[in-house]
Amino acid sequence: MKNDNQRIVITGIGLTSPLGNNLAELREGLLTGKSGIVHTEIRHMGVVAAGLCKFDETKHQPKKMRKRGTRAGAISIYCTKEALIDSKIDFDGVDKNRVGVYLGITEHGNVETENEIHDLYNTHNKDVSFWSHHHNPRTVANNPAGEVTLNMGITGPHYTIGAACAAGNLGIIQGAQQLLLDEVDLAFAGGVSESTETFGIFAAFKAQGALGHHEDPTLATRPLDKDRNGIVVSEGGAVYVLERLSDAKKRGAHIYAEIVGYHSNSDATDFVLPNTERQIECMQFAMKKAGLEASDIDIVSMHATGTNQGDIQECQAVAQVFGNSKNTYVNATKGFIGHAMGAAGALELAGNIPSFTDGYVHPCKKIENLDPECAIPNLVNGEKVAHDSKYILNNSFGMLGINSSLIVKKFAQ
Repeated sequence: MKNDNQRIVITGIGLTSPLGNNLAELREGLLTGKSGIVHTEIRHMGVVAAGLCKFDETKHQPKKMRKRGTRAGAISIYCTKEALIDSKIDFDGVDKNRVGVYLGITEHGNVETENEIHDLYNTHNKDVSFWSHHHNPRTVANNPAGEVTLNMGITGPHYTIGAACAAGNLGIIQGAQQLLLDEVDLAFAGGVSESTETFGIFAAFKAQGALGHHEDPTLATRPLDKDRNGIVVSEGGAVYVLERLSDAKKRGAHIYAEIVGYHSNSDATDFVLPNTERQIECMQFAMKKAGLEASDIDIVSMHATGTNQGDIQECQAVAQVFGNSKNTYVNATKGFIGHAMGAAGALELAGNIPSFTDGYVHPCKKIENLDPECAIPNLVNGEKVAHDSKYILNNSFGMLGINSSLIVKKFAQ
C-alpha cells in the first residue's frame, strides 16, 4: 500500500483547444458532438482544414513579452496560469525553487524560422541584418517551458519532452516521476503545440498522402471511418497541476484524479508506421505497474489519428488487450479537435477525466462507415454512454515509434 507521499494527484487543469479554452467547454463539445475543425488559409498551402484555438494571448502576459516570445510559449503560459488558478494554490507562498515545469512538444521553432525566412526573401531582399535577435531564444527546444518560468518567476527545473505525438502523456509522466523522486513539490506538466502556425507540417503530411481534407472541414478528420483520408493538424495545450497526495490533503485541494500507472516504449521498426505488438506491450506494462487487469479499465482513449494504417494497427492492439473486457469502453477525440500533436495526449486525457464525475463516456465523432478492420468491442460511436468510470487508460503514440500509455483513477481515500 502506497503512503500519501507516494501518490500523485491532479489538482488543476488549464487548457486551450479547438473546442474551447477550459475543461467545461471542451467536455461540453465532446458530449454534444461539436466539431472544432474549420477551413483556414495557410501560406503556400491555400485553404486547409485545421483545429485552431482562440484564447487571449495577453490575459496572463504583457504584450511586450508576447512580442518577444512564441505562440507555443503563449499557449504554455495561458494553460499553466489557468491550471494554477483552477488549483487554488496560494502561489505567493510556494517555494519557487521546488516547482518544476515539464511540457511535451512535437516540434518547436519551425514557426519562427519559417517566418524569418519568408521575411528575408520577401521583405528584406536577403539582408540578414534584419534577422531577429530574438530568434535564438524563440527556437531553442526548451522555449515553451522556459517562457512559463520567466512569466511566473519559477526557479526550479524546466524542460520540454520531445516525444512526437506521445509527448503530452510523457510530460505528465515526467512531472509525476519528478515528484516521486522528491526533486520538486509542485509540477506543471502536460503538452503544447503551435503546429497550425507552420506550413511545413501541412506540406509534409500532404506529401505523405496523410493530410485529411474534405469540402466540409468537419469531415476532414474521420478516425476509424472507411472513408478517412488523413490527419487534420491542430494546435492547443493542456497543463496539469500535479502534487503529492499528502500536500494536496494539507490544503484541502479538489482532486480530479490520481495517476496510478504509465509506460513508454519504442517500436524500433519504422520512421512512421506503428507496431501493434509494441503498443500491446505498452498498455500491458502500464496496467501491470498499476496493479490492474484489462477488465478494471473503464475507458480506453485511443490515439486514432485518422490515417489508414495507424488506425488499423491501434485497433488491433486495443482489441487484443481489451476485446474480452465487457465493461471497457473505447473512444477517440481527434474526430472533434483534430491532431494537436504534442498537446494531443494531454488534451484527450482532459476530455475524459470529467467521466469520473458526470457519469458519461464521451463518444467518437459519429463514424458513418466504420472500417471493418477498426470494428472493436464497446466502441462508443456518436452517442455518449452512461457508465460509472473508475479507471481511464490514455494512449498516445508518435513518429519514430514512441508509445505511451497513462492510467488515471477516480480519486478515493
